[in-house]
Amino acid sequence: MIDLICRFVDKIEKCFLNLFENIGLKKFVKFYLLHKGIMRYLVFGGFTTLINIIIFYLFKKIFYYSTTISNVIAWFMAVLFAYFTNKFFVFYSQTSKIIEILKEMSRFFSARIFTLIFETVFLNIFIDYYNFNSIIMKIISNIIVIILNFVLSKLYIFKEKGN
Repeated sequence: MIDLICRFVDKIEKCFLNLFENIGLKKFVKFYLLHKGIMRYLVFGGFTTLINIIIFYLFKKIFYYSTTISNVIAWFMAVLFAYFTNKFFVFYSQTSKIIEILKEMSRFFSARIFTLIFETVFLNIFIDYYNFNSIIMKIISNIIVIILNFVLSKLYIFKEKGN
C-alpha cells in the first residue's frame, strides 16, 4: 500500500514538474530537482502547516477551545501527518521493523514537542497577552517551526537517511 502511495506521489510530482516546464519555468524545475529533498520538505511542510492552521482555526473559532488546547490538537494531527510524509517522501527512511519505527517516531515526536512548546509560548504571548490576530500569529509561528523542524529532522531524526 505504501509503495502504491509513493508511486502516486511521484507521478503527481512529475505532472507538476512537466506543467512548470511547459509554461516556461525550466529553471525552477532544474532547481527543484537539484534540491528535491528540501523542496519536498517545503511542499509537505506546506500541507502540514495548512492542516495545522485549519484544525487550530476549527477548535479555536468554531468549537471555542482555548488557544493552548486548540494548538495541541492541531499540533498532534499535523505532526502525525508530517511523520509519515517525512518518512516516506522527504527523507526516504527505510526503517521497517516495529522497534525501529517506534524509535524513529519517538525521536520525531520528541523533536516536535520542543517546537510545540516554542509555538505554544509564542501564541500565548502574542494572542492571549498582546491580542494580536490569532491566524496571523499562527502563520508566523509556523514559519519559524518549519525551519526548526527541518533542521531537527535532518540532524536528529532521519540523520542516517536522506538525499
